[in-house]
Amino acid sequence: MTLAVLSSCALTGIEAPPVRVEVHLGSGLPAFTVVGLADTEVRESRERVRAALLSSGFEFPAGRLTVNLAPADLPKESGRFDLPIAIGVLLASGQIAMPSLMQRKPDASGPPMLERLVLAGELSLTGALVPIAGALAIALSVSRRRPDAALLLPVDSARQAAQVPGLRVLGATTLQDVVAGLEEKLDLGVAAPPASARGPELLCLSEVRGQAQARRALEVAAAGGHNMLLAGPPGSGKSMLAQRLPGLLPPLDRDSALEAAAIAGLAGGAPPAFGLRPFRAPHHSISSAALVGGGTRPRPGEITFAHLGVLFLDELPEFGRHVLDMLREPMETGHVAIARAMHRTTYPARFQLVAAMNPCKCGWRGSNVRACTCTPDQVAAYRSRISGPLLDRIDLQVDVPAPGDDWTELPAGEPSTAIRPRIAAALAAQHRRQGCCNALLPTRGIDEHCQPDEAARALWKDAMRRFAWSARAAHRVLKIARTLADLEAAPDIGVAHMAEAIQYRRPLAER
Repeated sequence: MTLAVLSSCALTGIEAPPVRVEVHLGSGLPAFTVVGLADTEVRESRERVRAALLSSGFEFPAGRLTVNLAPADLPKESGRFDLPIAIGVLLASGQIAMPSLMQRKPDASGPPMLERLVLAGELSLTGALVPIAGALAIALSVSRRRPDAALLLPVDSARQAAQVPGLRVLGATTLQDVVAGLEEKLDLGVAAPPASARGPELLCLSEVRGQAQARRALEVAAAGGHNMLLAGPPGSGKSMLAQRLPGLLPPLDRDSALEAAAIAGLAGGAPPAFGLRPFRAPHHSISSAALVGGGTRPRPGEITFAHLGVLFLDELPEFGRHVLDMLREPMETGHVAIARAMHRTTYPARFQLVAAMNPCKCGWRGSNVRACTCTPDQVAAYRSRISGPLLDRIDLQVDVPAPGDDWTELPAGEPSTAIRPRIAAALAAQHRRQGCCNALLPTRGIDEHCQPDEAARALWKDAMRRFAWSARAAHRVLKIARTLADLEAAPDIGVAHMAEAIQYRRPLAER
């Protein structure tokens, strides 16, 4: 055989489009060429493959080797194509004898047919297989596109990919093992998913003493999936409250947990505990590309790593205004599209934003603990770092006052374990009624499910005129009121629900 064709995968966003790896061995002066819009890491595979073949006891053929990665207009990057290229070289040069594999009927228990095998893996110079990033994302895409296929990966990557139900995943440690498996001299074995790692202990809301209003607002945010801004002086408990939000949310279901784990795997490293919601808290010095994603070769940002979880931005005004304004579109759409000259990449970004800020530059405006030293102009300049359109997209805007002198004597608050069932019940009711949480309701859903009674509507309209709300802000108040009603299992939005919802939307300038 002078031509070998194998299947592999690229990685675009969290999708893994198929790539056909064609290896041709022809006569002529020795050469090794890789074509098909290959990035630097892929072109460097020539040297890794050559050294790995020789180190594994195989011959590197003397002739003109051409590797084509099709389709040619799809960008290819990383070293995951090393393994299919190396196997293609061995097949094209006749160093692998596997006629039975190419004729066998599909058999779930035996070795996979070559045309049903998808390979991905990086090679070291010794011939060992190196784990790759994005293994779970590749497995999810293969299972959707080719459920009858088998996926062959390095052992550590195969364990992660084996979490995808219904997909046959094989693992190998060296190039020699892969060849022996293809020649039926070695059973590669089906990879088993890793044992469930014990995740970090979730923080309990009972550790926050006092702050009844902020605790209530946090429960409302969790029960409806609402974004939230906590404003208060230093040491008032804003960060403590935000860090306890994941402990109030129900765990992810299996499909969502796989999606979150696949996204985490794009960055490499150890995956998070399965089923736990992500919690990301980037520093305020972060760049726009690191927050929303980007780069010459687009990479996911913090908002994507926080997908299906919580994004906490502490010291919100200290972030660059341009950086913060880039959150506006993802907060509405639930995804971020990064366009470059050669291609466009879309990453999911359905996160719940929790932000914290001081009321002024010195932090003590309105506090009874210490006098504020800021002038009105300084206060206005500090708050103007957060644009009005971004504030308009934050549902709950809550004051967190400085604790009194007797805060150490206050009893512990209600624990997260007691609050979580109420939140789970409210979210379950929302999904039964409308198929999503209240924060994600479209305009048509608001008109259908968030209609207040006559008295509550009059109160809502009066507040709309007084605070000069935009249509978006007015709709978000209706969503909050609907969440408050769901927490009480009330079928309709009443005056009490609307009054509390309005309190969460008072402009910062009035505080």
